[in-house]
Amino acid sequence: MQSMTGFGQASWEGDGRRLAVEVRSVNQRALDVRFNLPREYQPWEAELRQCVLAAVARGKVDVSVSRSGSSPRDFAIEINEPLARASLRAWRKLQRGLGLTGEIDVSFLLGRPEFVRVVESRPDVGGDLPQLRRLLDAALRKLDQARRREGRALQSDMKSRVARLRVIERALQQRTGALVPEFARRLTERMTNLLAGQEIEQGRLLQEAALLAERSDVTEEIVRLASHLQRLEDLVRQRGPVGRPIDFLLQEVHREINTIASKSADLEVTNLTLEARGEVEKLREQAQNIE
Repeated sequence: MQSMTGFGQASWEGDGRRLAVEVRSVNQRALDVRFNLPREYQPWEAELRQCVLAAVARGKVDVSVSRSGSSPRDFAIEINEPLARASLRAWRKLQRGLGLTGEIDVSFLLGRPEFVRVVESRPDVGGDLPQLRRLLDAALRKLDQARRREGRALQSDMKSRVARLRVIERALQQRTGALVPEFARRLTERMTNLLAGQEIEQGRLLQEAALLAERSDVTEEIVRLASHLQRLEDLVRQRGPVGRPIDFLLQEVHREINTIASKSADLEVTNLTLEARGEVEKLREQAQNIE
């Protein structure tokens, strides 16, 4: 069992640059993958999306890629050579005309922005894709570990709640099976009080009790409830994406419990169904975060 909530990250540094990938996921009914990529990496989104789809089955997944730093290859020196040649010719002409001596210091030219300009070239990121895929795979593995870790906690809690529902189901089965004699006893007490000690016809009394029990019969509901709980036990122990089947099954369990509660006027049955509803609601909350 895996949770839909998790976080994973991976980074690489080299040649004066740094690449980092972060993957976050939260619960959502369907799979929704969103990317935040630098502009130069956006053409690779479709390929990177396939990596995420292969690792995640359900949830809202946000993938963020950041690129920082620069390498020497990202810069170029532009020299205005025609201007430098013209300046050099003008200086030599001036030397001859004025009879000056000395040589022109090249640092004079390099220090003038009109002669030399440093420009940032458009980075060639074509070789970044393999590194980016490795980082995404590493971040997805860490995401998977986090989701499995939380999934184990969810699984443990859900197992205990399903076990409690099985105890309640058996108690309901036992209690409803004893209701016919209970109805007969209650009717006897009421009729005795009403008739003020007169003799009560036992056959008619049992018949009335049986009719009352038939209207309150929940045998079919309990059988279905037991079947649903058995399937729920299997799903909670099962590997892979089980969130949706569990959510659907809990709706069926809730429906059967409600029917049992509405049919029976017995206080003990009512208390058992109230407890069962509480366990089912807690299970449904947990199921919302299961992949």
